[in-house]
Amino acid sequence: MTTSPLLTDLYQLTMAAGYWKCGKAEQQAVFHLFFRKLPFSGGYAIAAGLGDVVTWLKNFRFSTAEIEYLATLPGRDGKPLFERGFLDYLAALEWTCDVDAIPEGTVVFPHEPLLRIKGPLIQAQLVETALLNMINFQTLIATKSARVCLAAQGEAVLEFGLRRAQGPDGAIMASRAAFIGGCSSTSNVLAGMTHGIPVRGTHAHSWVMSFDTELEAFECYANALPNNCVFLVDTYDTLEGVRHAVEVGRRLRERGHDLAGIRLDSGDLAWLSIEARRILDEGGFTNAFIVASNDLDENLIESLKHQGAKISVWGVGTQMVTGGSQPALGGVYKLGAIRNEHGAWEPKIKLSEQAVKVSNPGIQQVRRFILDGEFRGDAIYDEEHGCPEQVEIVHPTDVSRHMHPPEGSSHEDLLQPVFRAGTLVAALPGLPEIQSRCREQLAHLNATVKRLQHPHAYPAGVEKTLHEQKLQLIQKARS
Repeated sequence: MTTSPLLTDLYQLTMAAGYWKCGKAEQQAVFHLFFRKLPFSGGYAIAAGLGDVVTWLKNFRFSTAEIEYLATLPGRDGKPLFERGFLDYLAALEWTCDVDAIPEGTVVFPHEPLLRIKGPLIQAQLVETALLNMINFQTLIATKSARVCLAAQGEAVLEFGLRRAQGPDGAIMASRAAFIGGCSSTSNVLAGMTHGIPVRGTHAHSWVMSFDTELEAFECYANALPNNCVFLVDTYDTLEGVRHAVEVGRRLRERGHDLAGIRLDSGDLAWLSIEARRILDEGGFTNAFIVASNDLDENLIESLKHQGAKISVWGVGTQMVTGGSQPALGGVYKLGAIRNEHGAWEPKIKLSEQAVKVSNPGIQQVRRFILDGEFRGDAIYDEEHGCPEQVEIVHPTDVSRHMHPPEGSSHEDLLQPVFRAGTLVAALPGLPEIQSRCREQLAHLNATVKRLQHPHAYPAGVEKTLHEQKLQLIQKARS
């Protein structure tokens, strides 16, 4: 993963030059990173990407080579775009912001800040693009993974989308995020090394095709790797391939090994898996598992399970690592407050003709309410004013919809300190812990919110006091 601060859009740097030129570079500001719409027409999302954000921010520094490159950029008149004084400022710049974040693996909802950046305006502006790049993509893939794994109902899901992923960095991030969402392993060996994710894989059709017969191919593979025998059986005739796997499996047993399973990669997966299960069981391999692949996603897995498919391991590639029908999350990064010359925080708001695009002002925090082990609602509130004891949650885009957390609910605030004055203050968990958090979070979410089709809307919105402040700012801006 690149750690260069040039992982950004040019307009971040032109704005930064403007802040520097007009004396606003060190003015304190607060930005929030959030998304407006849940992906996949689903009922929830899974926060992910913070680990890579922390790595990038810890290394936030312009190198000599990067400064010299910026010095070569021309303006529209052919002269240098950036003044030398600004480039010298960037060369000496160090990361000094506060960062608060919702932990990876947490279920999250629209308009809730996944990250909050507080510090000098120029720094908070310069990091926007990279943070969106990492959080948007990994949150999307972790959410897709969670949906796929819920559809699999506890059965193992393997991620093997490396060859279809959006480039090398995208592949590594996708493997990481897919593991957070619940995948048990990856085919991506580099992701296994860099992130400690279990790796799995056997052979492709080319292995079988390189031999005169399928039986010979299985026998040679068993001789080479007797402790990794999952045979791909659909190169020629799928059910005949299963019979060949059984035949080789018997020879494996004679040598003290066993047939681990078979993989189906084409055809009617429901019918073929039922017939393959029968052949395996009759051959004495009742513990051999059946892996299915072939452009699977959560909806197809759910359908196959309803059809009684005898599949116990699910290999998901393209649809997992690309997001399938939804290629991007659509997260945004908006200014929420700025400190004026008197030292007071002034809330800021971005207006739009579309209600969903009107931003929330202030220094935001998210309070989650819990009763009887179930998440019951989230309220976005302004830390400057605090959260009242009697909370009323207003829907972020439909002001006619209000709700109160159930009486007796406990609560927790989701944004937690990560950096203070540029110093990392959080002990970030490892991927297995993050995956466990994701699993636990989903267990606290009502089943109606988790269903794939037409999920129930989880009650998440803006605390009433903040909502009223938002209305006042809208009226003031439009008056």
